[in-house]
Amino acid sequence: MVAVGIEAMNVFGGTAYLDVMDLARHRNLDIPRFENLLMKQKAVALPFEDPVTFAVNAAKPVVDALSEEEKNRIELLITCTESGIDFGKSLSTYVHHHLGLSRTCRLFEIKQACYSGTAGFQMAINFILSQVSPGAKALVVATDLSRFLAVEGGDALSEDWSFAEPSGGAGAVALLVSDKPHVFQVDVGANGYYGYEVMDTCRPVADSEAGDADLSLLSYLDCCENAFLEYQRRVADVEYRDTFQYLSFHTPFGGMVKGAHRTMMRKIAKVKGPEIEADFQQRVVPGLTYCQRVGNIMGATVLLSLASTIDNGQFEGNKRIGIFSYGSGCCSEFYSGVVTPRSQEVLRGFKLQEQLNNRYRLSMDEYEKVLYCSSVVKFGTRNVKLDLNLIPGALASRQAGQRLYLEEISEFHREYRWC
Repeated sequence: MVAVGIEAMNVFGGTAYLDVMDLARHRNLDIPRFENLLMKQKAVALPFEDPVTFAVNAAKPVVDALSEEEKNRIELLITCTESGIDFGKSLSTYVHHHLGLSRTCRLFEIKQACYSGTAGFQMAINFILSQVSPGAKALVVATDLSRFLAVEGGDALSEDWSFAEPSGGAGAVALLVSDKPHVFQVDVGANGYYGYEVMDTCRPVADSEAGDADLSLLSYLDCCENAFLEYQRRVADVEYRDTFQYLSFHTPFGGMVKGAHRTMMRKIAKVKGPEIEADFQQRVVPGLTYCQRVGNIMGATVLLSLASTIDNGQFEGNKRIGIFSYGSGCCSEFYSGVVTPRSQEVLRGFKLQEQLNNRYRLSMDEYEKVLYCSSVVKFGTRNVKLDLNLIPGALASRQAGQRLYLEEISEFHREYRWC
């Protein structure tokens, strides 16, 4: 059996962020209830950022680290998003162009709510395992954003976003998948998937979400249990508590993950009381660390949790990570893989924590300005020129390297610029 998994991965958590406690106070949210979200910061998409810029900015360091020969072996590019910019044209073409990839490459886009990143990852895994092109690599980029829009002349909020606003983030995660799994080696065939029709959340129009928060929570919990049970049915001698040294969850917000883990420990592992909290701190919290600083980035969130687990866990030896992926509507999957001390060393080369630390912190006034100005790039915009100096200082933040930004939309075609 060919070894397969993640050769390299990188996270782009945006150019700017907002402290969500500032937001909670500004919106007069119930603070004790808000604290149960377990959120600290949220990445905010500036008007000149979109799913393409996030995807390219996440993938560029991964691609730039390759030799020309290795780069040309990327024969599959999958973008995974529910924030598409066109009903027909895939944003993978823009990503392919700005990364300078070979033209002998399959490129397309996947939409399956927050499950899309896992769907792309699993497709890439099976492409490598097929060995139809030995030595080939696949690039999977999950990229998403929540763009909250305000109505000019009205209230700061055009609708009741309540507790969705603090957790709605923006960003991307790029995975280089190959037969050299330096960062994460997949347990081949160890997959439990579970899905059915449920209208928990949706995007009835491109720029706005709708749904039933309580139904979504119940569906998430149902899928978490049953995807794991299917994994357990297919893989011998598996125990929720003992088989996995770490757990990475799709993380709409940290409180939801804490609730799911507590339910699994009670129902599946038959554990009660303080042991559950201790297990949460040890096995789950490392994977929440970056999610608490970026927010929910839909299809990329479970991969962000995986990156956070690898970067913040203790890997004095090989350890197995169990991963739960969920997408509304719904489809879910529980799968796993092994991380080594070398894995952490490779991932830390991309300086994920430093990237997050060097983002620009928005004031509430600047954040409100972004809400109003983002309407110029709403879905279907035909022509617009973007002001890259809208938030003075944002592009002069301490982030290293070139960044791609949206400069103009001309007859629907998006034109980008490196800064």
